[in-house]
Amino acid sequence: MSTDELVRVLADPMRARIVELLADEELCTCHLVELTGARQTNVSNHLRVLRHAGLVQTEPVGRYTYYRLRPEALAAVAAHYRDLAERGTRPERGRRPCG
Repeated sequence: MSTDELVRVLADPMRARIVELLADEELCTCHLVELTGARQTNVSNHLRVLRHAGLVQTEPVGRYTYYRLRPEALAAVAAHYRDLAERGTRPERGRRPCG
């Protein structure tokens, strides 16, 4: 996915909260339901979007599926914005004339 697509995925407050929770530990859907207060179907839908975007990966453990953050996907988004910030501070940055 492109950086723009990943940013759109992360712009949803519930998905952002899930990513924050998964940054600290691997969790299954039942944990995420408890921690977010959302319904299981809602959490599952958000996890599907995050998985499709490549931001989380799954690991089946018995009858449960645990989710873990893929930090390299977030690192790519962070690097993109870090590069933009650095470009904005370059002294050789010009000004386009009007008219």
